[in-house]
Amino acid sequence: MNKAILVLEDGRTFHGASFGADGETFGEMVFNTSMSGYQEILTDPSYAGQIVCMTYPLIGNYGVNEADVESRKAWVEGFVVREASRIVSNWRSTESLDDYLKRNSIVGIEHIDTRALVRHIRDKGAMRSGISTIESDPAKLLERILTSPEMANRELASSVTIGDRYEYASEQSKIQNPKSKMDYHIVAYDFGVKTNSLREFSKFGCRVTVVPADTSANDVMALKPDGIFLSNGPGDPSSMASVIDEIKKLAETQTPMFGICLGHQLIGSAFGGETYKLKFGHRGGNQPIKDLTTGKIEIASHNHGFAVDRDSLPADVEITHVNLNDDTVAGLRHKTLPVFSVQYHPESAPGPHDSEYLFERFVELMSRYESTKGAIVI
Repeated sequence: MNKAILVLEDGRTFHGASFGADGETFGEMVFNTSMSGYQEILTDPSYAGQIVCMTYPLIGNYGVNEADVESRKAWVEGFVVREASRIVSNWRSTESLDDYLKRNSIVGIEHIDTRALVRHIRDKGAMRSGISTIESDPAKLLERILTSPEMANRELASSVTIGDRYEYASEQSKIQNPKSKMDYHIVAYDFGVKTNSLREFSKFGCRVTVVPADTSANDVMALKPDGIFLSNGPGDPSSMASVIDEIKKLAETQTPMFGICLGHQLIGSAFGGETYKLKFGHRGGNQPIKDLTTGKIEIASHNHGFAVDRDSLPADVEITHVNLNDDTVAGLRHKTLPVFSVQYHPESAPGPHDSEYLFERFVELMSRYESTKGAIVI
């Protein structure tokens, strides 16, 4: 195996072996605590600008297949594992993880102490980093790391969004779900949308038009949506002032709106709240969330490095969900407008399915709003 080095912004260095593509890459070092789902993680646009370390020690044992990708390509800047399996044990697999990374030009490093790396990030916080298979001098790599962009104030949604709008269609959308008797039209902002979010809407017979991140409120309303969906995505929400302005305009139309992750942060900002960067973020499939409206606890999939500041929220915005690990805001709804959001990933892929009810809740909101001819019913 070829040698590789991983260097963090504070100079901490790890020596390991290369897998995936050869070369050099830079990004914010983060970690994910999921035991599986690496393929969905690699293809989640929310990871743009980041190098991901998996905490589970053996990654790659079930290979990669074409059915489980969450977007049009892999987005991570680099991949870090304790051991990358070259043995693939899954009848659905079409290639190994190593081959997939090579094909997508993603630099990886294995055979390092990932536990020590994660403990360091937990103590010091997420920071810039670099992986190289061509530079053996950590000091020289560190110099290049310190010139790479920081995640704070970095706008990345425009780098992952689509160029032109499109209609999402799946086999499921051709079969009307008995829970939804209406063919609702949802306009989904692509800030880094995952395919499984669109699949979830299609289960209820919804027609989805996916639009680029810079689409104006006027252009959205010209599509005559029954509902508006604000997707997940990468980067700092505070860097997206123009998008926040358009969300304000859309909220004023009183069209039902649902946001997840980055979409949640943008909704909070549109109503006057502020966001802040978490020390090391929440990334994994085992985060406990309490739904304050029902008292129920759900285990949810997470991938975010920013959060909404609860003390900055105005009186007409209600907190609906909290993360039980650190009491951060995990869900919001407006008290008079048909708008709600969650910080986590109810579409799963990967992760538990406890939060899938939120898609049905949005369909029900569109139904109630339509039946009352625009009266606000939350």
